[in-house]
Amino acid sequence: MKIAFMGNPSFALPPLAAISNSRHEIKAVVSNPPKPMGRKRILKHTEVGSFALENKIDLIELDSFNDEVYKKLISIDVDIFVVVAFRILPEKFISIPKFGSINLHASILPKYRGAAPIQWALMNGENTTGVSVFQIEKKVDTGKIIIQNKLKIEKNDNFEIISDNLSNIGAKALIKSLNLLEKGDVDFIKQDNSIFTKAPKISKDMLSIRWDWSAEKINNWIRGLSPRPGMTTKLQNKKIKILKASVVNTHSENEPGKIKIIENKKLQVYTGKGLISILEIQQEGKKSLPIEQFLRGINIVESDLFY
Repeated sequence: MKIAFMGNPSFALPPLAAISNSRHEIKAVVSNPPKPMGRKRILKHTEVGSFALENKIDLIELDSFNDEVYKKLISIDVDIFVVVAFRILPEKFISIPKFGSINLHASILPKYRGAAPIQWALMNGENTTGVSVFQIEKKVDTGKIIIQNKLKIEKNDNFEIISDNLSNIGAKALIKSLNLLEKGDVDFIKQDNSIFTKAPKISKDMLSIRWDWSAEKINNWIRGLSPRPGMTTKLQNKKIKILKASVVNTHSENEPGKIKIIENKKLQVYTGKGLISILEIQQEGKKSLPIEQFLRGINIVESDLFY
């Protein structure tokens, strides 16, 4: 099939590469325009845009889905749009190709519809997640499912690990979906809208650790938002990012945020329910450090609090 691939971040790269190496043909890649990055504000393409340029694929960089883009997408004459971590397609764009548009979503739909399915699965302490390839319809993440593949979540998995795993699983699911669509051999599954859950975008006001939460909940949120954007707290009036932790127990009681130092090698923190051990930490403007190395460079006493 002839394909227009739409995506932005690194999550979309394994699916894009897989399709590029398949018998299907990518006629064009659609991605956001370059943005000024870093101190020197140098224009930088998205990861997907860079892949297209490096592999000499026609790149369409758009600010908005305007009439000019609409005409351009009609003119490239593809069989299907494949969307991975991009934007919401306006209704009139969805049905331009003969086979319509399909999306790779990082959850087992109808669970976790929305912008942050991987984060919320981890933040809610799920044991499994997965990918869904589905036909795009007017309402976001509601279309008929073509393929779903599950993934077990291990206790030490974080956002980065699960994102990488799902991206690779999703790449294979997309190739299989394209093959089935081309053959007309798809048993579409209608989503049960009565059991859907939401995965809204992560906002800045969600990134501050609430030490009155349980140790398990705090640890799940750290995992779900690590390494980016990262959960933060304050110590000695300095902002600190907690990148990795583990639950010591779920029953210890003390003032939430109170610190417990063990042989100057371990840093544990009391929560609203239980005790959590901090394993990796990052001070603002500095690189991340394992906790033992962090403790060697700072003077902390047990009367100190995270807040």
